[in-house]
Amino acid sequence: MKEPISVERVKEIKAKYEQELLSKPNVVGLGVGYREVGGQMTDQVGLIVMVRRKVPLDQLAPQEVIPAQIEGIPTDVREVGEVRALS
Repeated sequence: MKEPISVERVKEIKAKYEQELLSKPNVVGLGVGYREVGGQMTDQVGLIVMVRRKVPLDQLAPQEVIPAQIEGIPTDVREVGEVRALS
C-alpha cells in the first residue's frame, strides 16, 4: 500500500516548481490542498494550480500544459478567473 502524500512534501514541490509554473501564461497562483475530481473533494493532498480559465488540452501549446503529476505529487488545475489585490 502506498504511503499518503504529506503536506510537507507538497510544500517542497510547490517551492521547487513555483517560478516555472507561475511563468505559464494562464497560471495565476499555486496552493496546497485536497484534490477535486468531478467536482467532488477527495482525501488526496496535491498541488493546486490556479488558472484564469481552464482550456482544453488540445488547445494548449506543449509548454503551457500543467503535468498531471510533478515528482509523484498529483496536480489539480482549478479555474479561478482574474486575481486582483484588494486595497
